[in-house]
Amino acid sequence: MFILELTYIAPAERVDEALADHVAWLDRQYEAGVFLASGRKVPRDGGVIVAVGESRAAVETLMATDPCVVEGVAEYRIIEFLATKTAPPLTPYRQQLPSS
Repeated sequence: MFILELTYIAPAERVDEALADHVAWLDRQYEAGVFLASGRKVPRDGGVIVAVGESRAAVETLMATDPCVVEGVAEYRIIEFLATKTAPPLTPYRQQLPSS
């Protein structure tokens, strides 16, 4: 599982210009089953996404297609973790620790 932290690197006006395309891109990732939750950071200097993916490389490739990245108004920090405990609705995403 992945925590994707989006940080704006351009003025708010430029970010706002890319926002509609970014939201449409988010919607496509939800439809594909890749994103589980997302929202703006407080204060509004970016956002956070909880995602699942086949590999870190696959997630990196996907993040490069975000219109905010393509337009040069934001960048991602990707945190990979093993979700070994989850709330009941997230049971299908629960992961196992690798065997030693």
